[in-house]
Amino acid sequence: MSFNTYGHLFRVTTWGESHGPALGATVDGCPPGVPLDEAAIQVWLDKRKPGQNKYTTQRREADEVEILSGVYEGQTTGTPIQLMIRNTDQRSKDYGDIAEKFRPGHADITYWQKYGIRDPRGGGRSSARETAARVAAGGVARAALAELAPGMRILGYMVQMGPHRADPARYDWDQVAQNPFWTPDAQAADDWAAYLDELRKSGDSVGAMIECRISGAAPGLGAPIYGKLDTDLAAAMMSINAVKGVEIGEGMAAASLTGSENADEISMGANGPEYGTNHAGGILGGISTGQDIVVRFAVKPTSSILTTRQTITKAGDPAEIITKGRHDPCVGIRAVPVAEAMAAAVMLDHVLLHRGQVGDGPRGRIG
Repeated sequence: MSFNTYGHLFRVTTWGESHGPALGATVDGCPPGVPLDEAAIQVWLDKRKPGQNKYTTQRREADEVEILSGVYEGQTTGTPIQLMIRNTDQRSKDYGDIAEKFRPGHADITYWQKYGIRDPRGGGRSSARETAARVAAGGVARAALAELAPGMRILGYMVQMGPHRADPARYDWDQVAQNPFWTPDAQAADDWAAYLDELRKSGDSVGAMIECRISGAAPGLGAPIYGKLDTDLAAAMMSINAVKGVEIGEGMAAASLTGSENADEISMGANGPEYGTNHAGGILGGISTGQDIVVRFAVKPTSSILTTRQTITKAGDPAEIITKGRHDPCVGIRAVPVAEAMAAAVMLDHVLLHRGQVGDGPRGRIG
């Protein structure tokens, strides 16, 4: 299976399966001299790990990362960084009943059609468990960004669960880390808790909308046409398991605006150009403007539910299926730290690309 690597200069290759002995990432292209240890990465993995509350899968994984190479005496060496996370709480027997059946909404059937073989234990490579490796790699990216672009901040949060939206008028950024849904709207968190309790008890699931805001990014990141910053951000978010749509700034809503409503007016401020609004989401022509970069994506409902669904077997016979095991009633909750990790990887990649093209002169200075 190819295509397990993303990035241009900062490149990440993930490996491993949901129910294998371990999974991890090989990170290549990280600059040398970046302070890094397991604790610097672990803080981000702890945000994503399962079993932290009743609204996520009850699979109990410590998600402890091990650095096997690329770091010496607390600093990166410029050589490939090998990260490993051991799986310790697999229950492969939960998937015995589906070895001959395809789960609706899952990649079981497409993996089978493409490769003629699949790993039914938790979905193998298609499992959301793979994202732990991305978060670990994102921790490396954040450490490098702290050195190269210290003013950059990346924050992910949930803005919608099912039909219920958070209210921007109630946003308090300090609330994001204070509730299990990573939302800046405390009232929405309370409402979502009651809503998800009912869904969880009924054996059903629901989708969500996640937003990721990147502040402090200097203008000039990204390149025209095929090197656009928003192209790479959109591809990174779209590659996350269960994501079905991505938008930048106004996104799809821009289709309902007029040109006079959508264009962000510009004035000259004390520290450079200033914009009256941010409908563009901080990117114009694929290049950052210096405003907050706003990317948003939709996560479909978890396909593993306790409701009987119609399917077929590998032989093509009709069958019924109930997906047992430990699953997230709203997989969007744990997608928040994954979004942050992917954003960090893309932003570091573009910082390195920008420095490589324009150097360290006035146009190449970051942060």
